[in-house]
Amino acid sequence: MKIVTSLSFQGECRQAFEFYAGVLGGEITAAMPFGDGPPDMPIDAKYKDWLMHAWLQIGDQAIMGADMPPEFAPNIDKPKNGFDVTFHTESVEEARRVFDALSQGGKVGMAFGETFWTPGYGSFTDRFGIPWMINTIRGADWKPEAPSAANWQPTEDPQ
Repeated sequence: MKIVTSLSFQGECRQAFEFYAGVLGGEITAAMPFGDGPPDMPIDAKYKDWLMHAWLQIGDQAIMGADMPPEFAPNIDKPKNGFDVTFHTESVEEARRVFDALSQGGKVGMAFGETFWTPGYGSFTDRFGIPWMINTIRGADWKPEAPSAANWQPTEDPQ
């Protein structure tokens, strides 16, 4: 069995998946535009280059995606909430690299750093509007430098 998250975009699915593949080292194995669908498919011609299905394979994990025309997803322009794409690694350096790369142009919710539960964690919404959490899997002998909630602070909202 495999559970795969499917992400929704507004015409940026291809760009987002190419970005994710570059950062995460994955391979896009499917990128089907609406224009390749059946001729009687009820989709406005202006969306013919948008992707109705994309698949990004990253090792034994995957992410699906699609561009959602507003007639199919009337709230597509609203901020995403209630989920995060979560990246876990045993390497603090790899976690920081992924955090720094994927958060570029986005909005950081919690700066990457040590917390009371892990040697490296951070959260952000990327430039495509997708929320992410980047987490380092702690080793059995890891102990926080200062075990308190003080090092778990959301980033101030600059607005």
